[in-house]
Amino acid sequence: MIREGEIGAKSREGQTLQNAAKIDAETKIISTQRQGEGKKEEIKVRTEVKVFENEREAEVEEANAELAKKKAAWAKATRMAEVEAAKAVSLREAELQKEVEKMNALTTTEKLKAQFLSKASVEYETKVQEANWDLYDKQKKAEAVLFQKQKEAEAQKAMADAAFYSRQQAADGELYAKKKEAEGLVALAQAQALYLRSLLNALGGNYTALRDYLMINGGLFQEIAKINSEGVKGLQPKISVWTNGSGGHDLEGGGAAMKEVAGVYKMLPPLFQTVHEQTGMLPPPWMGAMADSKRN
Repeated sequence: MIREGEIGAKSREGQTLQNAAKIDAETKIISTQRQGEGKKEEIKVRTEVKVFENEREAEVEEANAELAKKKAAWAKATRMAEVEAAKAVSLREAELQKEVEKMNALTTTEKLKAQFLSKASVEYETKVQEANWDLYDKQKKAEAVLFQKQKEAEAQKAMADAAFYSRQQAADGELYAKKKEAEGLVALAQAQALYLRSLLNALGGNYTALRDYLMINGGLFQEIAKINSEGVKGLQPKISVWTNGSGGHDLEGGGAAMKEVAGVYKMLPPLFQTVHEQTGMLPPPWMGAMADSKRN
């Protein structure tokens, strides 16, 4: 049998081992943490060193670039000064050469003036005289043309006046002819009025009889008969002749004028009868009625 003392010893031994293992584990954790923190610090320091080195290198490069710019500007200024100096020398040489040529030109001009002045004066006087003569000649020609134009204008005006007078005379003649024609028309109208008034008096003031006479005298009914005969052409018309049995004696109170009217009226009954038989048409009531129609 195991004794209680041994159990207690085993328990304490196990507890000790557990505590030792726990301590070892904690120790390893702490050691690992310490190592990580050390590495972090090392990396941080290295990074800061690298940044510092880069900044220093950038400052050095910037200083070198600035120095290069200044050297280029100094070189440019030097070359510009050299070019300006060379151009200034050339410009001065050109100005001096120009002055020399100008003096030579003035000298040559003076020589030419002295040589050609007299000749130019003579030519100028000659040209002036020629121009004056040409101007005088042109003025005379222009005056001649103007005089001719004036005469032509006067002739045209005279012709226009003559033509106007001729047209005026023709217009007056035409007006006189129109006036006479109007007077003739007035006289004709007056004669026709007198004729109608005489007929009306002869018919005893019967306007209806006057109208019928004018229509008959104008050939109205003859035209109607002609149209009807054209319409029945080719048929066998029946011709009737009617007389009032006057035997050629004068109508009472009619006179010579009434004979003609009576003769016209004598032709109407057979004409109406023929038209009625061939076409069935009756005369208008104001012209009278046929015997058969009265009986009907």
